[in-house]
Amino acid sequence: MDLVLREHQMGVVDKLRQGFKDGHRCQLLYAPTGFGKTEVAIYLMKATADNYKRAAMILDRIVLIDQTSLRLTKYSINHGVLQADHWKKDPTQRIQICSSQTIERRQNFPDIDLLVVDECHITRKQITEIIQTNPKIKVIGLTATPFTKGLGHIYSNVVCASTTESLVNDKWLAPLRVFIAKEIDMKGAKKLAGEWSPEEVTKRGMQITGDIVAEWIKKCHEVFGRPRKTIVFCAGVAHGQDLVEQFARKGYNFVSISYKDSGEYKQEVIDDFAKPDTDIHGLIATDILTRGFDVPDVMVGVSARPFSKSLSSHIQQLGRVMRSYEGKEFGLWLDHSGNYIRFREDWEEIYAEGVKDLDKKIEKTKKEPTEGEKAEQQCPQCHALWIKGSHSCASCGYVRPRRQIEAVEGELIELGFNGRVEKDVKQKFYSELLYIAQEKLYNPYWASNKYREKFGVWPRGLDEVRRVPSLETQKWVQHRNIAWSKRQNKMRKVA
Repeated sequence: MDLVLREHQMGVVDKLRQGFKDGHRCQLLYAPTGFGKTEVAIYLMKATADNYKRAAMILDRIVLIDQTSLRLTKYSINHGVLQADHWKKDPTQRIQICSSQTIERRQNFPDIDLLVVDECHITRKQITEIIQTNPKIKVIGLTATPFTKGLGHIYSNVVCASTTESLVNDKWLAPLRVFIAKEIDMKGAKKLAGEWSPEEVTKRGMQITGDIVAEWIKKCHEVFGRPRKTIVFCAGVAHGQDLVEQFARKGYNFVSISYKDSGEYKQEVIDDFAKPDTDIHGLIATDILTRGFDVPDVMVGVSARPFSKSLSSHIQQLGRVMRSYEGKEFGLWLDHSGNYIRFREDWEEIYAEGVKDLDKKIEKTKKEPTEGEKAEQQCPQCHALWIKGSHSCASCGYVRPRRQIEAVEGELIELGFNGRVEKDVKQKFYSELLYIAQEKLYNPYWASNKYREKFGVWPRGLDEVRRVPSLETQKWVQHRNIAWSKRQNKMRKVA
């Protein structure tokens, strides 16, 4: 089978090549899960080898090394594997797939021209030293979550391959349908380096195991009419085992895997789970499934491991359920961790805009939302994620009582998944505001401020094009102006 890149992947190759021509020796390729970063890396390594030069790719897990080697074999690309006692060891090959641990134990680094660092947001001291002490090697780092402090000191150029929103719109990824379920209570829990301690997370997670099982059964039958293939991100090993037992009592076959299991056993379980006719309803793990796990027909994700700081882990988990599959219209996300609301603002920005600058969004401990803020972001009837700017639930149709004393005529807005208004709807509204601003000779920032009034965010990533406003938009602006005038009159009377 020949390796043929899709059009948007080939565009990334061109950008990386241009980056090297512009003098950037170390470049970071940002792309969401499902973009095909590994295929892009394989293409570039093959091109290097075809030019009689040498390339290497560093990965930090045995399962990832074997997966990458299998992909190269699928494309009939000769390569060796640099890992202790690996059967495919062959240092004469121009392409080497390397274990980071093996590389770190070696006294000398292989003579190569191109180095690809997988999951480069996991910075390892020795690998960073290799990059910095070998100035002739060109470097490409791959990641979907470049939020680690200091990446900007390693990589001088960021290539943003695509946004998650674009991949969803083009059907390369599936959108998410999110429900906010009963949350693990982490109030007063001990933290270590900004994250809740594993012991606290496990103990508190086990207190709602029954709720997690009950919610999964309920939502699977409500949404799909039957159980669907599921992955559960649990709070710890003991929590995972407790979930297995309680799922079994309800007649469902869930399997928990952890660092305590052998690599062979974990791979056997994942291979069995990946089969279309598997009798495993779901896999349960803490972090094993966040990287290198590629089972696209997973339909349900259960988040039961709270993070106070790790935006990367949260996004990696979401990505496991968003891979496209024939007949898959969306992935179902059941949030028991509080992570979706905790990281919602960051996730929605990354979803729409991607990442263009390193060290801009460094992971920091998030301030916990208040109970009122949490309630505002979910439907009180079905607990679906409440779409910002909407007066009714996109899942069950519940209409939230208006709190405004003055009635403001609204408009029906086509809403998408992931709690987002579709981008073309936003662009249309913004373009109409720009037209009104020009016609009325308003301040240049008037359109942006009105847009923010409606959607709660600034119009980032939208085109500065004007469009004749619809009647609905004209009425909206008129009512906002009337409301503003009334407030001004009240203030004058008070004064």
